[in-house]
Amino acid sequence: MVAVSPTILLVEDEPAQREILSYNLTAEGYRVATAADGDEALVQVDEAAPDLILLDWMLPGVSGIEICRRLKLRSETRAIPIIMISARSEEVDRVRGLETGADDYVSKPYSVIELLARVRAMLRRTRPATVGVVLEWADIRLDPETHRVHRAGGEVHLGPTEFRLLSTFMEKPGRVWSREQLLDRVWGRDIYVDTRTVDVHIGRLRKALGGQDVLRTVRGAGYALG
Repeated sequence: MVAVSPTILLVEDEPAQREILSYNLTAEGYRVATAADGDEALVQVDEAAPDLILLDWMLPGVSGIEICRRLKLRSETRAIPIIMISARSEEVDRVRGLETGADDYVSKPYSVIELLARVRAMLRRTRPATVGVVLEWADIRLDPETHRVHRAGGEVHLGPTEFRLLSTFMEKPGRVWSREQLLDRVWGRDIYVDTRTVDVHIGRLRKALGGQDVLRTVRGAGYALG
């Protein structure tokens, strides 16, 4: 099984723009979900939270700025990075978008190459392992490009699933991940796997890392690093 790529939700009501961006994002290796309006976007986020949202300001019905405001007010979605895309290029509009909670703001017309660069930069901060950033926590070092893990100077041999699990935990130390969230992130949303499978692989990861001290079980919630 290959590594699960970041999922980007593209919210754009213009079919031509949606198709161009979707094509280029897919070519970059991202999984792409699309929505043509704000209501559809909210439903998709509730069903499966994306790793990043590209959000057009001018949408039919609920505006992009309102979608951004709602997502940033909710504890379960406020950490999802949002790049606002808008034909409104005035400084006051940019400021309003950022103050509403957008993490970045791109004015139309834009360069697709620049937009992709901003996506990569955002993911470097929020999902660093997917763009080759070496992760370190306590005495553990994970290199996603060489697919090697070391603890206290010694190499730890992990299977591909355990490697993706550890990457997920090390990207957000301290965060509690439910079994369902780990299934989405590590196995992918399109693959059916029983939640008990997560427990099996957590056990293998703990054993490989040399004990229970790295991953803690949060009763009724899931697992966390540290």
